[in-house]
Amino acid sequence: MSTPGADETARSRRPLTAASLAGLVPATLARLEVLPTSASTNTRLLDLVARDGDEWPHLSVLIADHQTAGRGRAGRAWVTPRGAALTASFLIRPDHVDRADYGWAPLVAGLATVRALRRVGVGAWLKWPNDVVVEAGVRDIAGWGRWRKCVGILCEAVPGDDALVAGIGINVSQSPAELPVPHAASLATLGATALDRPTLAGLLAAELRDAVAQWQAGADIRGEVERVTATLGWDVAVEVPDGEPITGRATGLTESGALVVRTAAGTDRVVFAGDVRVRRS
Repeated sequence: MSTPGADETARSRRPLTAASLAGLVPATLARLEVLPTSASTNTRLLDLVARDGDEWPHLSVLIADHQTAGRGRAGRAWVTPRGAALTASFLIRPDHVDRADYGWAPLVAGLATVRALRRVGVGAWLKWPNDVVVEAGVRDIAGWGRWRKCVGILCEAVPGDDALVAGIGINVSQSPAELPVPHAASLATLGATALDRPTLAGLLAAELRDAVAQWQAGADIRGEVERVTATLGWDVAVEVPDGEPITGRATGLTESGALVVRTAAGTDRVVFAGDVRVRRS
């Protein structure tokens, strides 16, 4: 698999600006704000919406050219070299969706991200509940097998508002030496046909708009998500809060988006939150 040259990497890392993304409003997004640098875009957007929610309509987005203190699930840090990633937080106001169903948000965002990356030649899949992976490794890594993570997603409900912030961080142009862990990958290492961040932002925004519209319309979002979920059909160990890992085969999703794991005893366990690790026989 070829890797991009220095010129292509430099072009990909040109600073993102509002001007370079201006075509997204109003065609795809309602509002767009671009920051040269931000700590966590999710934290920043949550604060802005809490201060003046009326100024942030459905499908607003806050993008940072460089995020210095990104957050993942369980408080994990996510940091990339300047200009090497696409870091965006979208405000979603999902009409006709009960707050009890907000657990679908990371899966809907994941579905949109998978669709966007497939449009640039990356064979992306969703790893339940909030990672996007590609089967691209030449060797097994404990807990990951041949999967390599190129996207992290963090969705958070806005306190006191029927809204969500969906943070999506895509590794774009990192070289193997710039990736933080062995199971990480970037679009560059995966041979993507496009590393231009404004182009990727446009594809992601359009796919998220359409996936959220499906969700709001009550379409078969479960079936759509299951079809792109790499976790299903694998023997897994799910590390759950305050309990022993749940082991078995991941067989499907419930109506609420929870993962169903069939144990060796033949019983189905429903997992609402946890870290999934691949188990090799």
